[in-house]
Amino acid sequence: MTSAPQDPRPEPSATGPAAPAGDLPFRGHLRAAFLLGLPLAGSHVAQLSLNLVDALMLGWYDVEALAAEVLGGTVYMVLLIMGSGFAWALMPMIAAAEAEGDTTQVRRVTRMGLWLSIAFALLTVPIVLSGHAIFAALGQPAQVAALAGDYLSIHGLGILPALGVMVLKSYLSALERARVVLVVTLMALPLNALLNHMLIFGHWGAPELGVRGAAIASLAVTVASLALLVAYSLRALPEHALFARFWRPDPEALGRVFRLGWPIGLTSLAEVGLFAASSVMMGWIGAIPLAAHGIALQITSLTFMVHVGMSNAATIRAGNAYARRDRTSLRQGALAAMALSGLGVLATVVVFLTAGAPLVGLFVDPGDPAREAVIAAGRVFLAAAALFQLADAGQVLALGVLRGVQDTRVPMVIAAFSYWALGVPASYLLAFHTPIGGVGIWIGMALGLACAGSLLMLRFWRGVARRP
Repeated sequence: MTSAPQDPRPEPSATGPAAPAGDLPFRGHLRAAFLLGLPLAGSHVAQLSLNLVDALMLGWYDVEALAAEVLGGTVYMVLLIMGSGFAWALMPMIAAAEAEGDTTQVRRVTRMGLWLSIAFALLTVPIVLSGHAIFAALGQPAQVAALAGDYLSIHGLGILPALGVMVLKSYLSALERARVVLVVTLMALPLNALLNHMLIFGHWGAPELGVRGAAIASLAVTVASLALLVAYSLRALPEHALFARFWRPDPEALGRVFRLGWPIGLTSLAEVGLFAASSVMMGWIGAIPLAAHGIALQITSLTFMVHVGMSNAATIRAGNAYARRDRTSLRQGALAAMALSGLGVLATVVVFLTAGAPLVGLFVDPGDPAREAVIAAGRVFLAAAALFQLADAGQVLALGVLRGVQDTRVPMVIAAFSYWALGVPASYLLAFHTPIGGVGIWIGMALGLACAGSLLMLRFWRGVARRP
């Protein structure tokens, strides 16, 4: 399982450009990873904050509405993350093409990434329109299932523009234009809060739509974000002509993006599926534990986005070094990203262990009779989440550097085994066959993440990183 992947690239020709020596000091790698990773992490944090704002405002509206958003939002994220595999595949491909000065290749793979994302989004339509039936079949409380179905049927239609956003974010980030991605996402935050305020609570003459209002707001913000990124791409990078003759197929580029992207999508599905399964199991325990679980997931996901940003930076820098055949830079760049991510882990653990109750309390109306019960459960879940911060950061960083060298299939197998052969069964057994209840679900997730992190790190450091 941990053997090194084969290098598919031909040896550089005698007339080709020589690979530069990996003589950048480690401090230089740290600085480069920080400057690239910071706006990427910021954009991911801002993107997730859109969902955080939904959860925060719905928690103040009604606990059942919050529980519905947890369920509907979980299915939405499962589909979105799975479909994003094609967008994430573009990062190493574009980084490698940019290192080789191949503008044509950048355009070709980006277009076909958009094609594949559109096709995937269309396939999800029957699922998002069947949310109520799905949640009822999964044994969720009747009222929560109905509200979650309403939320998903509206918000789920945003998967098409959301995947377009993911493709353009990968395209711009791989070209080291991550700041514009951050700016667009930050612009979306106040717009989302404004629309939520209007449509959830019925302010300023708008109808009071509750959870459906949050879904409409999210859909509108996603469409606006896509429009801004398209406009920027056309204006700032006219030489790529991304949308000229967009209808024309490119089978060779389509095949390359598909082959690299589908394992990434399934790897991400395995991980996000672990968290989706945890929400379903928590729903079997009750609406209050589910609401507390959803709040804890929102908070931990927010901090996790810092590591995702560093992972993206590692993918881009690894893809660039891989194209130049610069193994020293590959290793040093990976170490730099991991060191920065490690600092984030330390800060997160301290916050979760010392400020869990106040953080959870932000999401629940002070007048809600269920407030104290939700805070009590959520505080314990956050303490359990502190257990897997290092493992979670490690697995996403290892995935990032492995994607940079276009190694995606064995990581997919590792993820599927870790999350579904270990994480989900452990969560179920600990929650329903021991006295610890919902905390057991979080401990089971920690076991799955720790297994994945260990095996993926082993694959990189004993495989790719050791090769001359």
